[in-house]
Amino acid sequence: MRFPVLLLLLLLLLLAFAAQGQSPGVTKVLNLFNSLNQAQGAKTAGQAVPKVGFTLTDAEVNEYLGYARVANPRPGLDNMRVQFYPGNYVATLVTIDFDAVEKFRPGTVPSLLRPILSGKRDVQVDVRLQPANGAATFSVEKASFESVRIPAFVVEQMIAVVAARQKEKFDTTKPVPLPFGLRTISTEQGKVSGMN
Repeated sequence: MRFPVLLLLLLLLLLAFAAQGQSPGVTKVLNLFNSLNQAQGAKTAGQAVPKVGFTLTDAEVNEYLGYARVANPRPGLDNMRVQFYPGNYVATLVTIDFDAVEKFRPGTVPSLLRPILSGKRDVQVDVRLQPANGAATFSVEKASFESVRIPAFVVEQMIAVVAARQKEKFDTTKPVPLPFGLRTISTEQGKVSGMN
């Protein structure tokens, strides 16, 4: 089990905001962050913590991911789109710079796969989230590149390398606390919901 790929990548991008929102989806996400940060501040100050719940659609999350990618680019991650399904199932389409990943940690991409997993490539990764007690892990359900299946352990290694390269130095071998003090998160068709 590793930290959810969606949450990992979303967290990496969500933590990167600095400018004003431009589209309705970006504005909604930035306002949500503000509310969650205020709740965290109240907790730190020993005050009553206001409950903050949210529901975001695929479209809103994807708008924000596009905004965050431009506002604060992340090494090895060029683009990402998500689709939410019932039962905490999340489909992602991620553009990964395999050369950057391999340069950072040689041997991550098995030599047998290097001829096809090089440069910037789109990779479909579907995961099932296992959130519990304010933290989360995940299991890779399936992954593919141009109709070629990629073993789950290879995808998990790539996720670990990308996570380790971030300024937050995520360790995907352990359950990681959900961002912003969230206690729950769940998905349904076209939506993700959560609460602190």
